Amino acid sequence: MANVAVIGAQWGDEGKGKIVDWLAERADMVVRFQGGHNAGHTLVVGENVYKLSLLPSGIVRGTPSFIGNGVVLDPWALKNEIARLGAQGVTATPETLRIADTCALILPFHRDLDGLREDASGAGKIGTTRRGIGPAYEDKVGRRAIRVCDLAHLDDLGPQLDRLTAHHDALRAGFGEPPIDRARLIAELREIAGFVLPFAKPVWRDLNAARSAGKRILFEGAQGVLLDVDHGTYPFVTSSNTIAGAAAGGSGLGPSAVGFVLGIAKAYTTRVGSGPFPTELENETGERLGVRGHEFGTVTGRKRRCGWFDAVLVRQAAAVGGITGIALTKIDVLDGFAAVSICTGYKLRGETLDYFPAHAADQALVEPIYETMEGWQETTAGARSWADLPAQAIKYIRRIEELIRCPVTLVSTSPQRADTILVRDPFSD
Repeated sequence: MANVAVIGAQWGDEGKGKIVDWLAERADMVVRFQGGHNAGHTLVVGENVYKLSLLPSGIVRGTPSFIGNGVVLDPWALKNEIARLGAQGVTATPETLRIADTCALILPFHRDLDGLREDASGAGKIGTTRRGIGPAYEDKVGRRAIRVCDLAHLDDLGPQLDRLTAHHDALRAGFGEPPIDRARLIAELREIAGFVLPFAKPVWRDLNAARSAGKRILFEGAQGVLLDVDHGTYPFVTSSNTIAGAAAGGSGLGPSAVGFVLGIAKAYTTRVGSGPFPTELENETGERLGVRGHEFGTVTGRKRRCGWFDAVLVRQAAAVGGITGIALTKIDVLDGFAAVSICTGYKLRGETLDYFPAHAADQALVEPIYETMEGWQETTAGARSWADLPAQAIKYIRRIEELIRCPVTLVSTSPQRADTILVRDPFSD
């Protein structure tokens, strides 16, 4: 049986939470491998709605869940999220949740710096969630991060604090902020350490043992390929690699362990925050997509920008992301449209492109080339087999497959777990 990695094939918010939750029933464990609590995964289970940011989606099912070393961890956000889910009847214990002891921590001054930079950027705002994700990754790469394992050795933290404060105090001074209060930081870390440390484990060892035992591992990505720090619409990207290749390094398993890569894509396109968006519809149609799709960010609450499906971008995401098959979500949002359009290419300064250019100036100038198809008036909501879908909806899905050069493996027809059409079981490969 194959392991499966789930990644976003657009700009995030594609519906990964439901798909991971649905697949978690077939998995023995679920692993988050990058990002932080800037992720937003919504799970609808009957009448209950669970909103996750940091915890792996498997936690709702009671599937053993792991936060890998590639994640940056805000320990206070972790505590709050566990408490919030606990109030909904979902329990996270050291038996059901394990956190890599090598995870870098997001600290209060990371959040401060994130906000200060955004406020000072004017028209150059990236649109971050202001949760300290980027600054925490910077410290990790700069070899000055405080990690989960350091919470057990706070008396030995002096040299690391020296490196941290030498960097951050200079930045804070530039914004007119006081130096980091080291005593207060240590006190806050001592207070939270007792909560975090029982979850801390050498996750790489546990995952490798599980793999050797033939267990099925589900890797849960956050954001999407178009937000990847290398392959996304730079600089309007996240601070980590969101492609499937990151699952190996971010969990402590080798690349051969990743297995089937399931890319999640909406049947149309959305984006939160700033950055290029070739198929954006700033008109009544875009508004209709947003209203019908309830397009508001799970983490930020910000209204999402909406547009037609961009086959060029998803084809590019499938190529660089290593995607084996696509899970197409929210097909029901397109019910009732007289016509639906798909972007099949771009025009740039008189030239036709079959890819999205790298430079921001070119990205801003590309014009989408559309192919328009007849829509369908019947409903797809709640469909659980191909026979339940209108013929035009099937035709639309098949055309997407042709254009992105990747098969559709799953079709999601509502937020409910069971409203899913399985074309090919990723775990069977």
